[in-house]
Amino acid sequence: MTDATSGAKGPDELRQQIERTRSELGNTVEELAGKADVKGRARARAADLRDKAGAMTVQLRSSAAQAGHSVHDRATHAGPRPVRTVVEAGMRHPKPVLVASAAGAVVAVGVLRWRHAHGHR
Repeated sequence: MTDATSGAKGPDELRQQIERTRSELGNTVEELAGKADVKGRARARAADLRDKAGAMTVQLRSSAAQAGHSVHDRATHAGPRPVRTVVEAGMRHPKPVLVASAAGAVVAVGVLRWRHAHGHR
């Protein structure tokens, strides 16, 4: 082998040095092109962020499901028996509960509007 200050000892060694230099130059050009590719880097960063957001979404859904199960267990096992019965019935048949809640909201809005129109506060 030769060092940088001395020349090649023969044509074969000169060819090997040229190939090494070409390879190093090619690697350097690829690195520079990668650094200059702002769009590509932005896409890669966006993909990383999407992956992290997806993982966080899965984690949050899992936590929400656990919290829901915990609330359900507390609601069905705590409090007086009539309350547990109503909660269990509401969980088995959520549509009537939603309809009753909506009707209550409509009545509440109507009462508030009537009081406002007649000067009652």
